[in-house]
Amino acid sequence: MAIFAVTNSQLSFNLFNFSVSRREAFISRQAASGIRHRFSSSRWLSLNSPPTNTHSRSFDSFKLRCSITNTDVHFNQVATEDEDLSATDSTTPILQLKSDVLETESLNILTGDTYVDNLLTALPVLSEEEQEALAATPAHPEGLYAFYASCLAGNLVEQLWNFAWPSAIALLHPSLLPVAVMGFFTKLVIIIGGPLVGKLMDHSPRVPSYIFLNAVQASAQLLSVAMIIHAHSVSSASASSSLLHPWFAVLVIAGAIEKLSGVALGVAMERDWVVLLAGTNRPTALAQANAVLNRIDLLCEIAGTSLFGILLSRYDPVTCLKFAAGLMMSSLPVMIGLTWLTNKLSAGVLDRAKCSQSCCRTSAEGPLPDADNLVDTGLKAIKLGWREYIQQPVLPASLAYVLLYFNVVLTPGSLLTTFLTQRGLNPSIIGGFSGLCAFMGVAATFISATLVRRFGILKAGAVGLIFQASLLTIAVAIYQSGPLAQRSPLLFFLCLIVLSRLGHMSYDIVGAQILQTGIPSSKANLIGTTEISVASLAESLMLGIAIIANDVSHFGFLALLSLLSVVGASWIFCRWLLNPTEEQRSLFSFDPQF
Repeated sequence: MAIFAVTNSQLSFNLFNFSVSRREAFISRQAASGIRHRFSSSRWLSLNSPPTNTHSRSFDSFKLRCSITNTDVHFNQVATEDEDLSATDSTTPILQLKSDVLETESLNILTGDTYVDNLLTALPVLSEEEQEALAATPAHPEGLYAFYASCLAGNLVEQLWNFAWPSAIALLHPSLLPVAVMGFFTKLVIIIGGPLVGKLMDHSPRVPSYIFLNAVQASAQLLSVAMIIHAHSVSSASASSSLLHPWFAVLVIAGAIEKLSGVALGVAMERDWVVLLAGTNRPTALAQANAVLNRIDLLCEIAGTSLFGILLSRYDPVTCLKFAAGLMMSSLPVMIGLTWLTNKLSAGVLDRAKCSQSCCRTSAEGPLPDADNLVDTGLKAIKLGWREYIQQPVLPASLAYVLLYFNVVLTPGSLLTTFLTQRGLNPSIIGGFSGLCAFMGVAATFISATLVRRFGILKAGAVGLIFQASLLTIAVAIYQSGPLAQRSPLLFFLCLIVLSRLGHMSYDIVGAQILQTGIPSSKANLIGTTEISVASLAESLMLGIAIIANDVSHFGFLALLSLLSVVGASWIFCRWLLNPTEEQRSLFSFDPQF
């Protein structure tokens, strides 16, 4: 007979493996209560009760396990009441357990249903404040900070170069033709190569592929710098003759490779890396990370365009391009080091497979690319990418995003920069205009949070699109009312474009989270690069029109087409918002306004 008592108040019971059958059985030695006593010295004691006929009860195979921590155990050697002390040398251990927890309460055996109900109701549940705090805490905060630093180094160079190359080419020829031709072929390469690169990235390790693309992008930028410097030393008399020179062909190829690498890097950062580092099930942390990425990109745009604009107003283009080349070469090792640091600080989360071993080759993403038949693989990737893109549940939001790419005139970019340069504006003013547009984007990262709280995530996107379309309508009306020969109408026209960026970037921030919610991570790169390909197709159509109407006098017609694209994007998104499907409702069930 064993009697036990606990002298410490810390006692925990774990009850499991309880089942009921139709037969009666005694608690035998084999099925008796196994009691685990865990002492402060980390040693365990197991006791089995011998069978006792006087305490037989109806059970099925019943197993009880107790875990007792920090318990003082006292043994006394005594004899049982009906036992002859002279007949045996053995004694029965009595384990005295004294506990203020178990005072007079007896341990009730629960039935199956009651046990399950009590088990479920006893599970700890976080309070609303704790859930909000958890949702706002990134999964890997240190890795996320290193990732921000890497994005800062890469985006600064990219944004400076996006402003530098059209400005340098615009100083060569008084026409939109060279810039339009470069933009057209660049978008054509993205349309064809985007899905293939996305498919390759979905089946490649994240960190090595990211570093490789950074190296390719930097090399293409340096080659483009060399070609433009060469063009300034042997400038031609007409724009059409420049298109036939070998340096321009090399410049087009290098520019296309640079842009394709940049698109792939951007998709990987925005659709894959940031989701893993912030946490897939932490929406507030993910939203904050998206806002930080947008601020970094826009601050880099402000710094890059303003810096190159000031340099271009004081020095000759060749000197400015050499400065840009030095910045490119110095930033590459910094980005590589920060990329490895990001993975190390995030406990190797970027090394995780993007799909399980059993489905990597047989999933909807299709088989791995075959290096021996790259053309056929590329065509299959394009077909697969377009199919997955069309079948995504947030297609209307993506189409609205694509239509905004038709707006190649009423937005800071190569064509508008070329137009303003040929109007005779000072490069510092043009750089300041681009910087103000980027500053509106930074402001949008803060305003968008207010819009989301007030209207919900989807309605906030609609507000941004409608705001942009309204201001651009006024801007085009001012331009069409008369030529912008005087400085004041031109500056007012540019101010309206600057303010419209507030709505554009608000939708850009909200749209990114909409797409992150609706697209599975295993297809993020494929669908993301395909989306960029579709957007590039839209942009290439506008650039093709600009090639035909390359004279500056046709700028008003191009501006009108750009306005229609923004209005169309607003109409598509609002129509989807008013008529959602059941799948879309389930995806955005967390949005109280949807």
